[in-house]
Amino acid sequence: MHTNRLASEQSPYLLQHAHNPVDWFPWGPEAFEKARREDKPIFLSIGYSTCHWCHVMERESFENEAIAALLNRDYVPIKVDREERPDVDRIYMTFVQATTGGGGWPMSVWLTPDLQPFFGGTYFPPESRYGHPGFASILTQIAEAWAADRGQIEDSARDIVEQLRQQVAVEGGRAGAIDGAILDSGFFAFRRTFDVRQGGFGGAPKFPRPSVHNFLLRYHARTKNQEALDMALVTLREMAKGGIDDQLGGGFHRYSVDERWFVPHFEKMLYDQAQLAISCLEAFQATGDPQYADTARRIFDYVLRDMTSPEGGFFSAEDADSATDPARPDLKSEGAFYIWSAEEIRDRAGHPAADWFCYRYGVEAAGNVAEDPHGEFTGKNILYQAHTVEETARRFERPLDEVRAGLLEAGRNLLEARSKRVRPHLDDKVLTAWNGLMISAFARGGAILEEPRYAAAARRASEFLIARMYHPQSGALLRRYRQGKAAIPAFLDDYALFAQGLIDLYEAQFDLRDLELAIRITEKQKELFEDPAHGAFFASAADDTSLVMRVKEDYDGAEPSGNSIAAMNLLRLARFTNRSDFRESAERTLAAFASRLAAAPVILPQMLAACEWLLGEPREIILVGDRGDTGGDTWALLRTLHSRFVPNRVILLVDSPETRRALAAGIPSIEFMEKIDGRATVYVCRNYTCQLPVTDSEKLAELIQ
Repeated sequence: MHTNRLASEQSPYLLQHAHNPVDWFPWGPEAFEKARREDKPIFLSIGYSTCHWCHVMERESFENEAIAALLNRDYVPIKVDREERPDVDRIYMTFVQATTGGGGWPMSVWLTPDLQPFFGGTYFPPESRYGHPGFASILTQIAEAWAADRGQIEDSARDIVEQLRQQVAVEGGRAGAIDGAILDSGFFAFRRTFDVRQGGFGGAPKFPRPSVHNFLLRYHARTKNQEALDMALVTLREMAKGGIDDQLGGGFHRYSVDERWFVPHFEKMLYDQAQLAISCLEAFQATGDPQYADTARRIFDYVLRDMTSPEGGFFSAEDADSATDPARPDLKSEGAFYIWSAEEIRDRAGHPAADWFCYRYGVEAAGNVAEDPHGEFTGKNILYQAHTVEETARRFERPLDEVRAGLLEAGRNLLEARSKRVRPHLDDKVLTAWNGLMISAFARGGAILEEPRYAAAARRASEFLIARMYHPQSGALLRRYRQGKAAIPAFLDDYALFAQGLIDLYEAQFDLRDLELAIRITEKQKELFEDPAHGAFFASAADDTSLVMRVKEDYDGAEPSGNSIAAMNLLRLARFTNRSDFRESAERTLAAFASRLAAAPVILPQMLAACEWLLGEPREIILVGDRGDTGGDTWALLRTLHSRFVPNRVILLVDSPETRRALAAGIPSIEFMEKIDGRATVYVCRNYTCQLPVTDSEKLAELIQ
């Protein structure tokens, strides 16, 4: 068996390639020096451990001895985990998208020894097929071109990098350019692409993009535009009904290959769970409809069951592929862990619940997937909500409670049976950014759903990151933890998303240490990444000389951009602390992106949500009460605050002389806020000018709505 340098790495993705015949290097000086010393181009392969087509290219090409010989002879091959090094991925993805018109993973890029790209693409089959040129042929042609015309290739690569620098440059702008017209433009852009029947935006394939929900819900809160609310609600409802939602185990798969959310790409990503849980919680707050709370609970229970480490951190992802036969773990297929034959369901669900279950979840005797180009679902069923529980009870003329109980029992039996199958590969690294997102979700879920388990999960994860990923003396964070080792200096999104998690944790549990740490991390973020001259934040720090350019992330896609989250954090912290430097930093960030927001608001919906805050007259809500009060008057007021969707506000709790002094340092009027008649009391303020305090939940509801 071959073993290469990746065997000593921690990344699950790199370890998957540790026994390829390719002489892989990790990204680093050893590889760069070899390329310069031997005058060889670099072949850079970027992917992640739960990437289906990454697995395909490995089987077809990187395990192929003949192709490995070409790579080892003519190139210095480097393998990068995009989840560990999003900075490297972003630079070369920008190149691939600019030169090919598309992008994705696996990403294949050829670089000069100075790390400048000159040719790239995504998946290449070993021989020409599917409209893709063969990988072996490309390797040979590029090696010949390098030998014959190296100088021209290097000149061209330098020109390309300079053009890319100009393309991605984000310059300063006017803060006054952020106005309601930009927000209206964003709403109408999403309205034009909204699928009124199935939800989502655009056609197949459909990807969850929760930052769109974040903007639409806030746009509705300010304008009362019903369409904005409906677009978010329809999308969440239809997703929850489809096969993209794991109907047995909870949690959402990565995306749907069709327009009706039925046939998913079955991998599960932590960042999807966190963001979609928050979307459902906010939909529940906005409507009071329990179906959104139920979907959030199913996400949370899945993450606690399958994605949480014994130490409290959250794992990154589960693969789409898994083996159907424990004796042949190398033979995997898409979704094998999740799909069912009708016979399997009837054997395990029992009579008559099996009939009810099959009707409710669209199970058919011959399988329910009509379009199956790779034959992976033959005779199998993807569970989706074909009928409601009420429709099922009517169809079988049985009492609703009996049918509901029978369906729940059948689901438990099937989930237990599924747990005995070969599980998909688990990417068990813990990433600071994604954990920050999940801390936000669990913190808010614990408060909104009044569920101590969720609150405890947020607290444990926060303590884990502080213990393992945070250096208290320097204030610096690390990016990745796995198997006892933390490494990789953190990026902008790690700082921003962990700070957001801490702010949300403070507003849910009111431990002042969370707010204080969020402030310290944000200060460090400004030190490492901010461009004070032109506004906004670079994705990576200035001290990494291996990067051919620094990029300011400007797209809220599957994950929100670090700049969008940073802007919102700064606006929130400015309200908590009354610090003008935070407010000015946020305004510079939004101003820097103002021209992009005006030209194409759909690229930055999370930043539009920050603009909603800037324009929405946010409030300071100060509660004078007792943090440990369960079921008393403090709890009643907090229940009112957490049960309503009031996005543009901060909540502070004064529960001791120490918290009073700390909070009054930023908002001096807190020094004089007291309980009224010994009861917990709320002060609702705008721009630190407060209305008359209230002690009654109904009066508080009137004030905040």
